[in-house]
Amino acid sequence: MKYKLFLFDLDDTLLDFSASEKLSFIHTMESLGVEIAHDVVFQRYQVENRALWALFEEGKTTKDHLKVERFRRTFSSLDLELDPEFASHRYLEALPETVVLIDHAEEICKWASERGEVGIITNGIHATQIRRIEKSPLARYLSFISVSEDCGFAKPDIRFFEYSIQMAKNFSKDSTLVIGDRLETDILGASLFGVDSVWFNRNGMALTDFDSQDPPTPTHQIRHLKELKELLR
Repeated sequence: MKYKLFLFDLDDTLLDFSASEKLSFIHTMESLGVEIAHDVVFQRYQVENRALWALFEEGKTTKDHLKVERFRRTFSSLDLELDPEFASHRYLEALPETVVLIDHAEEICKWASERGEVGIITNGIHATQIRRIEKSPLARYLSFISVSEDCGFAKPDIRFFEYSIQMAKNFSKDSTLVIGDRLETDILGASLFGVDSVWFNRNGMALTDFDSQDPPTPTHQIRHLKELKELLR
């Protein structure tokens, strides 16, 4: 097998962020005494959160602004008189306590670590991502964790990848593989950086499902993490 450096995305690739996000959000709303349907508030939050993360990935907002603004916009749209700064703090406290693994995540990290070096590359908040990994069984298999907040640039920016590979013990583009669930960040970033990629396409989407007229093309594609073993055997 030619790959010796495995760069895994974290959220919705190894950790089920969607499940953790909802649990953490519900805990946050309960601590604020919100009585209206949690699903209504959560759906609004997801809209605002996605919009702000898109702006962040384009370099048009900051992480500190995003953390609070997503709650401010949510509460404002629903006429909820709640403190967005307190909500942000409570949510970020709850998130590491609600870690949910993607099926076969630990198995694949162990397998990859026995064949090379495993690194995490994640667009996220440093303290939160580190605590989530520490709460999971994955940490023992990781060589390094690269978080966009520390770098100042986010995937798919090539500067984030240049920053990340400085942490690797041995690096060559020919032996590096990026594994992630998002075409527009993980796969596009790998393409721009000039390394191979695996699109973890859990929902079986087609490239034609994306708005972009020229979506990035992954080197490989899988539906389940366990398929990575057979793919690279």
